[in-house]
Amino acid sequence: MNMMLNFKRRLIPIILCVLTKSAIAQDLPVVIYPQPHQVLMESGSIPLNQAFYVKPGAVKAELQSLLGTVIKLDGGKKELPLKVQIQKSAGQRSGAYELTINKSGIQIAAADDRAAFYAAQTLIQLAKGKANLPFIKVTDYPDVLFRGTVEGFYGDPWTQDDRIAQLRFYGQLKLNTYIYGPKDDPYHSSPNWRLHYPEKEEADIKQLVQEAKKNYVDFVWAIHPGKDIKWNLGDSTAVLKKFEMMYALGVRSFAVFFDDISGVGTDANKQAGLLNYLQYQFVNKKKDVTPLVMCPTEYNKGWSDPKPGTYLDILGEKLDPAIQIMWTGNTVVADITKEGLEWVNKRIRRPAFVWWNFPVSDYVRDHLLMGPSYGIDTEAQNQMSGFVSNPMDKAEPSKTAIFGVALYTWNMKSYQPEQAWLASHRYIMPEASEAFQLFNSHNSDPGPNGHRYRRSESVVIQPYTVAFLKSLNEGGYSTEDAKRLKAEFEGMIAASKDISTKAENKRLVAQIHPWLVQFDLLGRAGVAVMELAENWNKKSYDSAWEKYLATERYLEQMVEFDQKSNLNPYQPGVKTGSLVMTPFVKEVLLKIGQQMTAGNGVLAHTGLLVKDQTILYTNNAKLKSQPLQIGNQLVAISPALETIKMNPGDYFGLHLHPNLQATSLAFNLESSTLGNWGVFETSNDAQTWKALSVEEKKGKGLISKFDRPEDQYIRFRNKSDQAQTFYLKLFKMEVNTRNKADNGVYVLDGNLETYSTFSNNEPGMLHLPKDFQITDLKFLLRLNGETITVFSKDKKGRENILYTGSDDYIKIEKSALKKIDTLYFRTNATEPLRIYEIAKN
Repeated sequence: MNMMLNFKRRLIPIILCVLTKSAIAQDLPVVIYPQPHQVLMESGSIPLNQAFYVKPGAVKAELQSLLGTVIKLDGGKKELPLKVQIQKSAGQRSGAYELTINKSGIQIAAADDRAAFYAAQTLIQLAKGKANLPFIKVTDYPDVLFRGTVEGFYGDPWTQDDRIAQLRFYGQLKLNTYIYGPKDDPYHSSPNWRLHYPEKEEADIKQLVQEAKKNYVDFVWAIHPGKDIKWNLGDSTAVLKKFEMMYALGVRSFAVFFDDISGVGTDANKQAGLLNYLQYQFVNKKKDVTPLVMCPTEYNKGWSDPKPGTYLDILGEKLDPAIQIMWTGNTVVADITKEGLEWVNKRIRRPAFVWWNFPVSDYVRDHLLMGPSYGIDTEAQNQMSGFVSNPMDKAEPSKTAIFGVALYTWNMKSYQPEQAWLASHRYIMPEASEAFQLFNSHNSDPGPNGHRYRRSESVVIQPYTVAFLKSLNEGGYSTEDAKRLKAEFEGMIAASKDISTKAENKRLVAQIHPWLVQFDLLGRAGVAVMELAENWNKKSYDSAWEKYLATERYLEQMVEFDQKSNLNPYQPGVKTGSLVMTPFVKEVLLKIGQQMTAGNGVLAHTGLLVKDQTILYTNNAKLKSQPLQIGNQLVAISPALETIKMNPGDYFGLHLHPNLQATSLAFNLESSTLGNWGVFETSNDAQTWKALSVEEKKGKGLISKFDRPEDQYIRFRNKSDQAQTFYLKLFKMEVNTRNKADNGVYVLDGNLETYSTFSNNEPGMLHLPKDFQITDLKFLLRLNGETITVFSKDKKGRENILYTGSDDYIKIEKSALKKIDTLYFRTNATEPLRIYEIAKN
């Protein structure tokens, strides 16, 4: 029930956003996507079972067939007429139409056949799910002349079925441009751009061209010759011949890409010469070819030479004015702003053709980018000649963002990203829209990436996570916040199931399936961690520990699934909820784990001295609060996103527990001069230091041997007499226990993220500090249902059984621990069992 209420509350804006300004009460609200520029309504309607009269030959057969899918067109002359008039007036752009439904019938006035098709799409939306057509007048046109997508990502190209479904989707939403430019098509790029496509691929392209034509989409075939082009007549002719080949397949729109290349192919003068040659020898001679489009080598501001008279200025001066020039913004992956377009337009002497790198995910292939299409300037209409989105390699999930692009490019002033995103869920997955929306809300941020492009995620629930963690740090929490968060996690579990079982678009479900599995696991981890918090708050410590282990198991399943799924060579794995929800679950687990071992309620701190723990070792103010990542075989300093400044003599590193020894150190401090000013050192007492011999390149390297294994301190120090800067990308040390029989290194460290193991092959042993021999003890274990025995031995080696059983949370009273300095753990289990912590009462 809570989940359904949550979904209904989320859906309210969807209805509001699609009500036109002049809407009046009908049996359902008026819904038209993209939102028209002008809608006028009046009282009255026409029943959909009304038959309309179409004068023979007055309406093109394909348009009549399309309209016939929603209205009856078999009426006689006495019935209400449906009329279509194609007449382009001065200044009217392609796609402009006027649709009128009144007591006199249905009239469509269109600038061209494409516009008539768009009017039909509006009529279809008005009729869908209704019993009547309202009396209405829609006056409409696109703000951006060329609107759609560019299949320009790296990785596996879309399939034929993907592309056909996309073209139909574009037609329904009045998008008119699809640029075919998949980086991994060898006949689009090197090495085979000069050659014919094989017969099968030619047949596929013919089919796509025909499907695009049916949906009034320009199929733009792009060539990418710059990697190995020779600036001679032979290769100029080769490009021309390839265009002729594609023309013979039905292609009537063309592009030339010079992006992501180096060497001689980047010459602006040569590029302009080739493009002008194609314009004069091909485009101008073909009367049915659309304007030529090119993607420059310097396709964003960050990669552009700012000096006058350089690459962009050369293109602006020498390139035929009819040729469109693409642009991604201030960087490769960036928001699109009016100011940014004005900057480049001055240099290229024409409005830029925007290539927006969203929701493309070829740089974060373990993430889905399912959030709203925002960061695109609604004041930039006059600064662009076209706008295409570069989608994900997963075509069906990309429709969420493309839906927003369709609304933005058609009617820019009315575009509201959040409302468009909310509406997209009902449009794309009406049978499970609430579930789809919830899933998308937690799968929108790309995570840390080289482009430093981030997106909002989990927007609705994030304030609750912040408030909950704040109160948890202060020793309690709001039960209302807890209920809301638990309901969200329960909703995630339900949404995973609903999408998988109810969604009719099975290709969409298949393409997001790994993320649905991970989303379900995250929901289960979230429910478990909220129940952990509830039990801990109630001082039900054994139940709290049970939920701690349950949460941990779900998180482990997520890691295992991540490691075996989506195994691409770039960013393998499957990440979900990575900005808010996954970190929240881990943070609650960590915080309560710290409370369990820090004396809250029944559990007490282990009493270990700081010198006996693994800690960060530094005198650098900026790094003093940097957290550690401590595991059973590694210790790492968490990466820092910002630049680190080190004054002369500053250092940072690790002090290891006495029973740990370093086996290797991997580092990436990202500084091209690191070897000149920095030194790695080890010590056993923090007084006398020995420099290590290190091989590194640009601040990156691996230390695989330590001369003095007994040293507990490992640090990096600025040995120069000047302040230096670097990036802390990686500082990860692999470790082993010196005395493998003694579990104390992890069992008495006050850290539930580490643990020791034992099995029938390797029984456990723990030396108890003296103050642990005079108090009640609590054992936090993970036994997986296996039976263990905890015992001590007297001086003659005789066993004294302290506990036998399979409980994960056990107590041993101090009366049984008198004069016992060593505990032993025995089991018949073949798989290792875990001892997380032993704490004093």
